[in-house]
Amino acid sequence: MTNLKYRLLTIVLLVLASAWALYPRTVVERVKRDGVFVFDTIQRVPLKRGLDLVGGMHLTLEIDESKGAVANKSEALDRALTVVRARIDEFGVAEPVVQKIGNDRIAVELPGIDDPDRATEVVQKAAWLQFQITDKSQAFEKNVARLDGILRDKGIVAAAKSDTGKGAPKAALPNLFAGGDTGKKAAGDSSAVDSVRSSDGPFATKVVKAPGGDPGMFMVAESDRDEIDAYLRHPDVQAALPPGKQVKWGADTIMAGNVAYRGLYVLDARPIITGEYLTDAKPNTVPGEGTIVEFQLNNEGGRRFKSETGKHVRDYMAIVLDDRVMSAPVIQSAIGTRGQITMGGAGLQAAQDLALVLRAGALPVPLKVADRRTIGASLGQDSIEKSVRAGIVAIVAVVLIMLVYYRFSGMMAVGGLILYVLYTLAVLAGFGATLTLPGLAGFVLGIGIAVDANVLIFERIREELDHGKSVRTAIEEGFKHAMTAIIDTNVSTALTALVLYQYGTGPVKGFAVTLLAGLAATLVACVFSVRTFYLVWLNRNRGVESLSI
Repeated sequence: MTNLKYRLLTIVLLVLASAWALYPRTVVERVKRDGVFVFDTIQRVPLKRGLDLVGGMHLTLEIDESKGAVANKSEALDRALTVVRARIDEFGVAEPVVQKIGNDRIAVELPGIDDPDRATEVVQKAAWLQFQITDKSQAFEKNVARLDGILRDKGIVAAAKSDTGKGAPKAALPNLFAGGDTGKKAAGDSSAVDSVRSSDGPFATKVVKAPGGDPGMFMVAESDRDEIDAYLRHPDVQAALPPGKQVKWGADTIMAGNVAYRGLYVLDARPIITGEYLTDAKPNTVPGEGTIVEFQLNNEGGRRFKSETGKHVRDYMAIVLDDRVMSAPVIQSAIGTRGQITMGGAGLQAAQDLALVLRAGALPVPLKVADRRTIGASLGQDSIEKSVRAGIVAIVAVVLIMLVYYRFSGMMAVGGLILYVLYTLAVLAGFGATLTLPGLAGFVLGIGIAVDANVLIFERIREELDHGKSVRTAIEEGFKHAMTAIIDTNVSTALTALVLYQYGTGPVKGFAVTLLAGLAATLVACVFSVRTFYLVWLNRNRGVESLSI
C-alpha cells in the first residue's frame, strides 16, 4: 500500500510539473504592426515553433577563406556565433535559432522575417569593437531644444506631438529614472535644465536620463525607439549633433513593469582603442569582486590603453560592438596589456558571452552564405493544420483499437497515452526545444511506439492467464517479462535518434529531439503509470478472478 501511495504521488507530481511547463507565460515580444516593430505583452504556451511552421528565412553560413586561411575554424565560429546572435535583435524576431553545425558552419533561422536581403547583409558584416568614453559635458542635454527645433522647422515634429503619450506610460518615467543623482547633476547646469524645459519635442519628452544620472547615458521606451532613431538619422539632426560626439544605442533592454526601455549613449567620437589590439578575453570569478571578464592586449595596444585610461580614471568606458554598446563599466585605474571588466551582479554566463564578444572584435571572421531558403507563412500554417489533423486521426485510431481489442485494459492504456502526450510536450517545453514539422511527425510516430509497449505487456498478460495463473500474478509476470523487449526496442530507437541528432541538421534534429522526448515519456506514462493503474484496480478488487483484456 505504501508503494502504491508513492507511485500515485509520483504521477501527481509529474502531471503538475508538466502542467506548469506548458502553462501559458506572459512574455514581452517584439512584433511588427503597421510596418513598425514594437514590443507587446502576450500570453503563449512556451513551445517554440520552427521555421517550417511559422514561415521565415533559413541561412547557412560558413567561414569565407577567400582572403586567407583561418587556423582554428571551430574557435572562430564560436566568436562569430555570439556576434550573429547579437545582430538578430534588429529584425524583431521573437524566437530565432542560431546554432553551430559541426566545426565549420552556422545555421540561422529567422521566423517571420520579411526582409531576407537585409538579414543576409547584416549577419555577414565583419564585427568591429571599440572602446569609447561616455560624454561628460552634457552636450546632448544642452542641444535638446535645438534638435527639437530642427524637427519643428522641418515640419516633422507635428507627427511626434500627435503620438505623445502613446507607447510607454510617461507618468512612470520620473519614478523610474528621475530623482537622486539625476536631479543633482541636472541642477548643476542651469542652461541644460532650461533648454530641456523650453522644449516639448520628441527628444525632450521621450529621451530621459539613465538610472543614477550617469554621464552620457539615457533611456528610451522601446516603443519609441524607431521614432527617435529615425530623427537621429535625419541629415539636419546629424549636422546639429555636438561636434566630436556620437550617439549609439545599447544592445540590451531593461524592463519596468510591462514596458521595455533601450539604452541611448552619447560618446566621444574618438575611440581610445579598438579591438584590433585585443588578443584574448576570458571570464572569471574573484572573491569580493564577483564575476569579471579578463582581457589581454598586445604590447602596442597595452601602451595606448594605459595612456588613455590613465586620463579617464572614474569615467565610464563604453564597449561598442557593431555600433551597439554592450556595456559601459567605470574605469577604476589605468589599464595596461591586461585589464578586467567587473560584471556586478551578472552571472558567469553573462561574463562568458561578453568574453566571446570581446574576442569576436579582436578577430573578425568573414562569413559567406552557403545556403539560403525562404519559407512562406501560408505554407507553415498549412503544415500545422495537416500535422494537427494527422495527429488527431492517429490518436483517435489508436484509442479505438485499444478499447475495442483490449477493452478494460485498453482503457488503462488510453489513460497512459494521455499522460504520454502531456509528458512529451512538457519535456519539449522544459528544454526549450523547437517544434518543427518533422518533429510533429516524430510526435505522431511516438504515439504508436508508446502504445506498442502496452501491446507487448497485454499480450504477455494474456499468455500468463492462459497458463492458469491468477490475475494479480499474471499482471506482475506480464510487466516483468515484457520489460526486456520494451527496453531493447526503446534503446535501439534512442540510439538511432541520438545519431540523427548528432549528425543531422535542422529538420532532422527536430525529428530526433521529439522522438527522444517521446521515448522517455513512454517509459513513464505507458509502463510506470499503466502498472500503477492496475495496482489501484487490484487494491480495490482484492478477490478478482478475471481481467478484461
